[in-house]
Amino acid sequence: MSRCDVAVVGGGAAGLSLAHRLAETRAATVTVIEPPDGPARPAERTWCYWHAEPDGLDGAVSASWSVLRVHGADGRPVTVEPAPFTYRMVRSADFERLVHGQLARADGGQVLRATADAVRAVPGGAEVRCTLPDGSTVNVRARRVFDSRPLPAPPPARTRLLQHFRGWFVRTTGARFDPGVADLMDFRVPQPAHGLAFGYVLPLAPDRALVEYTEFSRRPLTTEAYESALGHYCRDVLRLGALTVERTEQGVIPMTDARFPHRAGPSVFRIGTAGGATRPATGYTFAAVQRQARAVAAALRDGREAVPAPHGRRALAMDAIVLRALDTGRIDGPDFFTGLFRRVPAERLLRFLDGTATLREEWGIGLRTPVRPMLATAVELPFLPRRTRSTAPDGESHR
Repeated sequence: MSRCDVAVVGGGAAGLSLAHRLAETRAATVTVIEPPDGPARPAERTWCYWHAEPDGLDGAVSASWSVLRVHGADGRPVTVEPAPFTYRMVRSADFERLVHGQLARADGGQVLRATADAVRAVPGGAEVRCTLPDGSTVNVRARRVFDSRPLPAPPPARTRLLQHFRGWFVRTTGARFDPGVADLMDFRVPQPAHGLAFGYVLPLAPDRALVEYTEFSRRPLTTEAYESALGHYCRDVLRLGALTVERTEQGVIPMTDARFPHRAGPSVFRIGTAGGATRPATGYTFAAVQRQARAVAAALRDGREAVPAPHGRRALAMDAIVLRALDTGRIDGPDFFTGLFRRVPAERLLRFLDGTATLREEWGIGLRTPVRPMLATAVELPFLPRRTRSTAPDGESHR
């Protein structure tokens, strides 16, 4: 039997972020339960987020950009400098090394490589039953358990889209990229019959970049379809010439107005995508995970029980309208997102995408969207039933 103040189930972005903040504040003794090496352990991933203030993650940041660009479907670019924000890339292996190092130096911090089989309530907290790599079992008892594992099935929702993508880390034979500019959305790709598609380019050097093809739609593509779309984007849109694909990434992010449970028991809390941290209309998760992790660490340090929701009700209501309008085709996705970058000051728009905009800022942004279809969608939403789906998408948020 192992005992601690907090057990964190899952070593992805949400679990590592919470462990990082708890070790930083020394608010509690922490055990992070991560899957052992093997098929259950996720492949290396990349997470990106907006950054404006010191956050203690510099040791895990592999690249950042202070200039952002969006290409409309008409080919016209919109380039913005959203100071004080920068766009940052964190690779999961670097983040894991940072947090594991913190835990090794902290009193009562540890990483347990095991499969979490079940979580149950016990007097004074909760217990996680685990299977070790050698097949033996161990129980971890904690005052609080924070569980980041995917839900077995998604909650009922009125609208359910997926943000699904495949990316190539490419090396070109010549200098093809501007390392100072990140392309967030490039709509110069063929659009699907339902939803929207865009390219995404994060330059790492003049001859190296992460290049992705992303869709917002109801179903993922086959690997062959992603590869074909990436080939077209690199060859015919970016005109990169000869290149080498050094590594690939692929993922699926839920975009839904479902109400995710924040609590699974008296002392068991959901975090990450399983707890509703993914921003429904954009798929961004990492920044919300950081905010929630800081709030949880502060609550534990101060002896408070409450665990705040990752997003406010107002932001979720606005996202539900955007999602429904996209899903029904009432608004044109490429025009909608390109228009926001053209009409809204960059710093204000990034606060909105990050979920930290004020009511006044949100109202002003709302007036710069297609008002009539958005109002029609807002009127319709309260009368739509929330429906269930049998399976949940795999994968963890890329952003």
